[in-house]
Amino acid sequence: MSLQQSISNGVIDAMKSIYGATLESVEFQATRKEFAGDITVVVFPMLRVVKGNPVAIGTGIGEYLVENSDSVKAFNVVKGFLNIEIDDAFYINFFNEILSNENYGFVTPNEDDKAVMVEYSSPNTNKPLHLGHIRNNLLGYSVAEILKASGSPVYKTQIINDRGIHICKSMIAWQKFGHGETPESTGLKGDKLVGNYYVKFDKEYKQEISNLMAEGMSEDDAKKQAPLLIEAQEMLRKWEAGDEAVVALWETMNGWVYDGFDVTYKNLGVDFDCYYYESNTYLLGKEFVTEGLKSGVFFQKEDGSVWCDLTEDGLDEKIVLRADGTAVYMTQDIGTAIQRIKDYPNVGGMVYTVGNEQDYHFKVLFLILKKLGFVWAKNLYHLSYGMVDLPSGKMKSREGTVVDADDLIVEMASTAKAISSELGKLEGYSEEDKNKLYQIIGLGALKYYILKVDPKKRILFDPKESIDFQGNTGPFIQYTYARIQSILRKADFNLGAAVSVTALHPKEKELLKQIQLFPEVIQNAAQNHSPALIANYTYDLVKEFNSFYQNVSILGADSDDEKAFRVNLAQSVGRIIKNAFKILGIEVPERM
Repeated sequence: MSLQQSISNGVIDAMKSIYGATLESVEFQATRKEFAGDITVVVFPMLRVVKGNPVAIGTGIGEYLVENSDSVKAFNVVKGFLNIEIDDAFYINFFNEILSNENYGFVTPNEDDKAVMVEYSSPNTNKPLHLGHIRNNLLGYSVAEILKASGSPVYKTQIINDRGIHICKSMIAWQKFGHGETPESTGLKGDKLVGNYYVKFDKEYKQEISNLMAEGMSEDDAKKQAPLLIEAQEMLRKWEAGDEAVVALWETMNGWVYDGFDVTYKNLGVDFDCYYYESNTYLLGKEFVTEGLKSGVFFQKEDGSVWCDLTEDGLDEKIVLRADGTAVYMTQDIGTAIQRIKDYPNVGGMVYTVGNEQDYHFKVLFLILKKLGFVWAKNLYHLSYGMVDLPSGKMKSREGTVVDADDLIVEMASTAKAISSELGKLEGYSEEDKNKLYQIIGLGALKYYILKVDPKKRILFDPKESIDFQGNTGPFIQYTYARIQSILRKADFNLGAAVSVTALHPKEKELLKQIQLFPEVIQNAAQNHSPALIANYTYDLVKEFNSFYQNVSILGADSDDEKAFRVNLAQSVGRIIKNAFKILGIEVPERM
């Protein structure tokens, strides 16, 4: 039982015993530094169930806790705040309980529990992954790992947007200007090669528009009648009709892209359990539109199109089937969600990692699925996130001004190399070890910089600023982990045995208080779908450890018991750093 839960139970008992009042919950806050205490109970909310002076109520509860709780040794009341001092024995006993638990804070998923399916990445197959995709992948992957750590079975998935006019544009450009180029003949990753032709299409298309306008055509008409666009639209019609040559080219070029994506995913350290493809799912959902028409969830307009009226829910009317009977994205998403439950019957909820420009789309999707009567629809969540900007400005795929994910990963390692060389931290390392470490530091800096920010906030990403060995950065935390491993290598006794100290240094106590929060932080992060809670908790833990390290002698402690306790304490901090960073998809180096 956590300290907060133990005190909460004691306060509820006190209210019942002293006042005969039933208190549903207890409000806590951190004890202010100018007052003695380890945890503070806020008395004011209790005035809803018992009338009286907040100081008198707090004093009564404090006296009750001292008398009836072994863990409470003293208290003080400041206005409506009850500051409680906890006996050192409570923290020492807690520490001995978790000492040998390498997965402290993690809850093992129960195979019988309903699983959560987390969707992320979901790229188009006409270009490489870019900086925006990096935030998407890092958020989706880490939320999946957080949910898993909190006790939920998890499936990681993506739906690949492998059809439509965008891929046809790359295909037409390759046919016209590619001269048979392949990834092998050019030495380019397949996604980069295909992406180059998407950019080429846009360049040639704009030139055609300009030529038509010079001949007297309006801009709107020129955009619609440019020969390249007409050819791309015709290719899409052929693909939908199953034209063998078009489908063969589509399979070849998508295959190039998938091979390229796999390399990026591996370098980024993310993975998936299953894949869905838009080419297989774009017709899904139509049968449920028919069922929804019968049940009154949908209605048909005079032109034959089918809609869902959501005005009573504060939204608008949403089309789910065009007049010609073709599906729209909403139809596809309805069908895909239902298909996933069919494929994985133990899934009870889904998380969609998609940028905030799609907030309205997911409100509508979730509401329609509820109206269709699917009980699991109440467990759908849109992990909405803000865009990533660079100091140089906004990225544009068509113009080829995006920040390529692969290039950014390389740049991060190069920046880590330059900064590490300036600081002179890697003396005695082989070149191979150095390069591996640069990768760990660079990628860790990138991931931490992105994940420490609340998902809903927009990010201005500065690669150099992210690689700093001071402050709230990945390298600062990695360096502290490596420092701890150095201490452990110098220890001349077996770690993990129960410790027998009887009193704590204030810095030891503060560190133990921070350690005790870890399980609760994981659960809160899972509930809020926020890796930022894990990232910033880890930074707070590291700050607390460094304060402990600077104020308390670890290996030079006065007694063997004290030394054993402090080294074990350092080991536990290192273990939590490693596990927390693992949840975030970040490696930690043993030396640095």
